Amino acid sequence: MTTALKQTLRDSKAARWTALIIVSFTVMWGYFLTDAMSPLMDTLRISIEQGGMGWTAKDFGDFNWAYMWFNVIFFALLFGGIILDKIGVRLTGIASCLLMIIGACIKYYSVEYIQPGGDIFFIGLNKQVFIASLGFAIFAVGTENCGITVTKVIARWFRGYETALAMGIQVAVARLGTALALIGSNPLAKRFDVSTPLLLALVLLVIGLMAYLVFCVMDSRLDKQEGTFVDENAEDETFKLADLTIILKNKGFWIIALLCCCFYSAVFPFLKYATSLMINKYGVDPDWAGAFPTLIPLGNLVMTPFFGAIYGKYGKGATIMIIGSVLLIIVHLLFALPLLNDALFASFIMLLLGVAFSLVPSAMWPSVPKIIPLHLLGSAYALIFWVQNIGLGFVPKLIGHILEKYCIVGKVMRDGNEVIQYDYTIPMLIFAVFGVIALTLAIWLKYEDGKKGYGLERPNITK
Repeated sequence: MTTALKQTLRDSKAARWTALIIVSFTVMWGYFLTDAMSPLMDTLRISIEQGGMGWTAKDFGDFNWAYMWFNVIFFALLFGGIILDKIGVRLTGIASCLLMIIGACIKYYSVEYIQPGGDIFFIGLNKQVFIASLGFAIFAVGTENCGITVTKVIARWFRGYETALAMGIQVAVARLGTALALIGSNPLAKRFDVSTPLLLALVLLVIGLMAYLVFCVMDSRLDKQEGTFVDENAEDETFKLADLTIILKNKGFWIIALLCCCFYSAVFPFLKYATSLMINKYGVDPDWAGAFPTLIPLGNLVMTPFFGAIYGKYGKGATIMIIGSVLLIIVHLLFALPLLNDALFASFIMLLLGVAFSLVPSAMWPSVPKIIPLHLLGSAYALIFWVQNIGLGFVPKLIGHILEKYCIVGKVMRDGNEVIQYDYTIPMLIFAVFGVIALTLAIWLKYEDGKKGYGLERPNITK
């Protein structure tokens, strides 16, 4: 009879999976806007007179670098994690959605209404690039904090249940947003205007906010239910700033954070340039080039939940991360090869990267609650995202600089426009180096798990 009294909303399978679907839907549209301009590098490069924006590869890299302006340089992500642990997932999630919408508005305004050109002397960016970057930076604060908020939502709602599977599904749904951006942005820009994908993303973000408000009602009810009884076995879940030392002193946590940074630095920045890679190296028509990188997130839709379910049932989290890192190295070395420049071969490599990109996140994110207490998860995930954002900001800037300075190999006529041709060998080798570092960290993590007993090789589901 006592057990029956302790049943809450999250103990209902239908309720917790409904909550997951709602919050995943919100995150998905954030990912859509994150990559809405990724397939447009060559389109933006076209001169203003020919209907483009006249952006260089360096401008494109600087724009993507803006993702870390506030998150990393001004520590917005770290403050966001502390705020999340202090005020909870509802208010933090709503604030994050509003920041995403504000950033999207500025980004759309810059591309639609501000004329290219006119450098801002103390920044070194033209006015349009700077305003677009500012909007992207504000949006990034919202989307990254939304990400850590939703991850904490899942850790709470699925504690003792299908945590790894739920996180895998959330990651997969987020990747769907990336896929839609990669495959849809170029046709929308060509059919209407370069700003059209951004306008669509803005509308979808508003819908995502409305969905999150529905979740807030559910979470409020869960709070009331959990307040009706006291679990004598539960940990003290009151957040204290001094408790952050628990995170900072945990070696396993730092290995995961650095692994996350290196692995994601070889994937997300790659996606920014993948469409251009398909056009320049594999000769794919620009109208279809964005479809090839979508094989990665579309593969995630199936594989990430699958590997998450395996981790949840059988464990082997550190081993899964090792396998994913090995595949990442192989993928970028294959892309760097100066041969087999065939679109079918490129499709195979993209699918292989999709497997790697499913393996590591499916094991990495559910591993954090095994080494960090629940009431500190917001701060822990925020710190990981902060470290990750260093890579996500600097690597696209680095690749853009290298492409512009070392990789221009000529010019060709395409659709009546003269466009620059790039050789992507050096960027692919840089991505492979990040894969090697990620593999080293994954092996170290497995060693630490055996030494400290984090439980990363054990199943997540408890009976």
